[in-house]
Amino acid sequence: MNTAPHHPPASHPRQVGACCLISSTKSLPVCTKRVGGVGDYSGDDRNVMARDRHTDPGARGVAIDEGSAPEIPPRRSDPQSRPPHGVPSPAARVRRWQRLFAALLSITDTIVIAVAVFGAQVVRFGFGGQRLLIPGISDSDLIVAYTGVSIVLILGWALSLRLFGTRDYRIVGTGMLEYKRVSNATFAFFGLFAIVAFALQAQIGRAYLLIALPTGWVLLLVSRWLWRRWLIGRRRKGRLLSHAVLVGDRASSLHVAQQIKRDPGCGLEIVGAVTEHGSTSQALSPGVPVLGDWYHVLEHVDRARADTVIITGNHTLDPRQLRELGWGLEERRANLIVAPALTDVAGPRIHSTPVAGLPLIHVSYPEFTGVKLALKRTSDVIISAIALLVLLPALFVISIAVRATSPGPAFFRQERVGLRGTPFRMLKFRTMVADAEERLSSLLDASEGNGVLFKMRNDPRITPVGRLMRRYSIDELPQLWNVLKGDMSLVGPRPPLASEVATYEAWVHRRLLVKPGITGLWQVSGRSDLSWDDSIRLDLYYVENWSITTDLVILWRTVRAVLAKNGAY
Repeated sequence: MNTAPHHPPASHPRQVGACCLISSTKSLPVCTKRVGGVGDYSGDDRNVMARDRHTDPGARGVAIDEGSAPEIPPRRSDPQSRPPHGVPSPAARVRRWQRLFAALLSITDTIVIAVAVFGAQVVRFGFGGQRLLIPGISDSDLIVAYTGVSIVLILGWALSLRLFGTRDYRIVGTGMLEYKRVSNATFAFFGLFAIVAFALQAQIGRAYLLIALPTGWVLLLVSRWLWRRWLIGRRRKGRLLSHAVLVGDRASSLHVAQQIKRDPGCGLEIVGAVTEHGSTSQALSPGVPVLGDWYHVLEHVDRARADTVIITGNHTLDPRQLRELGWGLEERRANLIVAPALTDVAGPRIHSTPVAGLPLIHVSYPEFTGVKLALKRTSDVIISAIALLVLLPALFVISIAVRATSPGPAFFRQERVGLRGTPFRMLKFRTMVADAEERLSSLLDASEGNGVLFKMRNDPRITPVGRLMRRYSIDELPQLWNVLKGDMSLVGPRPPLASEVATYEAWVHRRLLVKPGITGLWQVSGRSDLSWDDSIRLDLYYVENWSITTDLVILWRTVRAVLAKNGAY
């Protein structure tokens, strides 16, 4: 099917319908949201489309009244590319499992909430059938059983989760937005419940609410995490995926394909690419064939049985063609995603603002000062101080074991580069023989590291106790002292050596804009198994996008990474 225009675009190249707006430079998409349905039209758009309809029977433009949805006439397509009659379309199959998964989440959420609320009732009041006095509801006092209050809490809480879109297929299974919406729905509902209770002068047991709220919130997050692990496991096996076609120039499409392949649990599988010239002799990348040129996008989407189209970057499609592409995808109930020419920028830094009908993207800069940084430092001090006090007996036993099994000190001190290039002495338990640095030159040829750092799985310099400590990252516990002093943070980039910093390119020095951390994205993403480029990419991503929420997630993932022992040597 040819999506090329029959007439020049309107003087105001706005994009409507299921299609996102692209900047007039055609080099930077300015929308990051999946879109569907048909948007509003301006008077100019309606006039142009009405004229096109009269001059070209095949044109898609239709006149619309304000406040009413347009009726899009069906577009003819190659019957061989469409599914046979009675066979569900690719988008219908995806929607089916998405609805089923949302239903399972709804059932689990309700069960979890019921357990938390009724559990709080039993803990606070037992099984005696406690009653609640509500004096503000009528002239005479109203007395209700706490079981009724619990049922209202359960239903209201479940409704709040639905209203906040916590089961939206666009956020389930990936990213932090799902957890954020669950938290927002929970605290918003309890805030509203408290206001209503105050207005009715109902003396609801505070202990009852103080047990139900945090218990239910934590259980909801845990249940969502367990479901996410299940979903990601299925996706890694090639199931429960959306099948996407990339549309754009080869370079942009290749970049997007590589980024998506880095995360096999994201829910997208690239089944092909559509480029300007459509040269099918050379695949975009292994497993991603070029399907053809972008003037026959819809035909390629049908033949590939895809349910998603991703606009990846530079292209020569004009606004009219993009409108028609959006209409065709809407007819197929397929998703349209626009990937902006921005990489390694997290969602909280991206804000879409409508300006003159264009959903422009505003990108905020990273924050290295202010309240967030003060809160991070406060949490570092509190957590490191408590951890040192709790772990003090264990640290004492470990230090004795280190000294008893090999001659030399219990601790290893090494100069590292910290915030803004400031050197500091990093503290670790000694895991190697005392003269390990002198022996290094004889082992350089056997390095299994990433080309910059020396790593060796069976390093002969490591002591038996040291090997055990490295496996579970116990040797890094003394760095809590560096955190308490202010040289390091709990979460941050890996602390580099001075010799390593000397080889940095100018842009890599950005990783020194925050304090190095005991753990970080590099720690939870493979540790020593990572290449040098991947290590730098992860550190820079953290620097550009750090937040308190991200730190909490990394700390949680660190526990799993340490227990898994992947990349620890």
